[in-house]
Amino acid sequence: MSTHDRKPFYVTTPIYYVNDKPHLGHVYTTMVADVVARYHRLRGDDTFFLTGVDEHAAKVSDKAAEHGLSPQQWADQNAAAFRDVFAKLEMTNDDFVRTSSDRHKAKVTEYVAALIASGDVYAGEYTGWYDAGQEEYVPENKAKEYDYKSPVNGKPLVKKAEKNYFFKLEKYRDDLLKFYAERDGSDRGSYVQPEARKNEIVNRIKEANDIPISRTGSNGWGIPVPGDDSSGGQTIYVWIDALFNYLTYVDDDDRRHYWESGATHFIAKDILWFHAAIWPALQMALSKCDGYAWVWGEEVRNNQLVYTHSYWVSESGEKMSKSLGNFLDPAAIDNYVDEFGLDALRYFLATRGPLGTTDSAFSPDLFVEVYNSDLSKKIGNSSSRVAAMTAKKLDGMFGFASDYRHMHLATGTPLGVLLTGFQNGMDTLKLAQAGDCAIDVVRLVDSYIEETEPFRIAADGDTREELETILYSCAEALRIASVLLWPFIPDKCEQFWSRIGCGHYAERLKDKGRGDLAAWVQWGQLQPGTPIEKGEALFPRYQVEKK
Repeated sequence: MSTHDRKPFYVTTPIYYVNDKPHLGHVYTTMVADVVARYHRLRGDDTFFLTGVDEHAAKVSDKAAEHGLSPQQWADQNAAAFRDVFAKLEMTNDDFVRTSSDRHKAKVTEYVAALIASGDVYAGEYTGWYDAGQEEYVPENKAKEYDYKSPVNGKPLVKKAEKNYFFKLEKYRDDLLKFYAERDGSDRGSYVQPEARKNEIVNRIKEANDIPISRTGSNGWGIPVPGDDSSGGQTIYVWIDALFNYLTYVDDDDRRHYWESGATHFIAKDILWFHAAIWPALQMALSKCDGYAWVWGEEVRNNQLVYTHSYWVSESGEKMSKSLGNFLDPAAIDNYVDEFGLDALRYFLATRGPLGTTDSAFSPDLFVEVYNSDLSKKIGNSSSRVAAMTAKKLDGMFGFASDYRHMHLATGTPLGVLLTGFQNGMDTLKLAQAGDCAIDVVRLVDSYIEETEPFRIAADGDTREELETILYSCAEALRIASVLLWPFIPDKCEQFWSRIGCGHYAERLKDKGRGDLAAWVQWGQLQPGTPIEKGEALFPRYQVEKK
């Protein structure tokens, strides 16, 4: 079966500024996208996961000058840092965007030239309030609302006037509003999710005016506006340049089917306006240009969505940021991985993170609590108990009782409900729900053990088959739980698979391979007669040192 015969799934992160090294915010968004990408590979979907860096920002040029480097040298240095961190955290992205790459620059130039030719981009002059930290012009009403200070970092806005090229955003007001209305009743739901974020965007679209899409005075750092011969040296505004990355890296014959299936964009809430209004309007406009109708095709309109998460905050409630100096940098992230393991970090971020509309506090105490309660006490302890009892009472191997494949944990109903809840959670990007359902399967095992007390049953005579059935049922339910948990804690799940004779799962998923979720969660896949390895605890209990 070719990749084009399978259901495509395209997931992206924003591309991150290279004005500094990566921190928790970058890691979180990328980790969430990675969990979702792994889930779709587990389902057998033809999955493409894109992340990368945004290099053509004025702040990048300024930061490079502070360090006595050229913008390209500074971008090269920090792009490498992002690649290194993502590789160490085992992100499974299929490509890595660099906006200074020839591929990206050539495609953006092509798109903007087409928009200029169509008349949807034109030359003009702009005067307005500029937020240097966000590299964004702020409307007068919003500037006044925030006392002419940045709504993000509180620094004063700057009044600027310059000649620019403009995009006719106002022309697409009605089309955007119609699109939002149509999507509200679709199977995929609102274009902006969680839906609570949508109203603020819809209201702002109603007042949207044309926007500048170029800048002057960039000293050549950026993509030149095609055909521009003005003395100011117009370069394409970093945000327009950046938005097009989702398209530039899949705009070829081998990858275009990913785009045409509708992308899932994960972003933080501070960049929602660009993704929720400007980005779909640019797609609408480009699709009217010769040869680009596919950019805004039916599947794109029906399936593309922007999922907007909130912020990680400190225990005091402050947003974690470089400017405040309270963010987790690569060294701090490494410390958590060294102390608890990479899977523990993945699980905590994915299930306790700010994926909804509420900020989440990154608390060391909460981290330990979640590690011990979910990972050590549930997954680690349950798998160790079952393996130990099997080793002690059944010589480390299940027998061949004829009713193995028909036994369920007490009843099949709770397990079926949890499987449905897991899949619904993943499909609707509610990762906490999905993680809870997977852990609840382990809880079923613990309850079943307490109910049947296999540790009290002697492994002889008529009781042996009863004991074998109980322990098989426990191991089989843990196998199913491990399949569900793989997108969250892949390394530990693969260790567990190797111990129970299911190493072929890991082989299927190796190097971004494809699994078979529907088959693997069917009861009875664990083969009787398979030796069970006890092994070390998957998640040893963490003891907090007393001060």
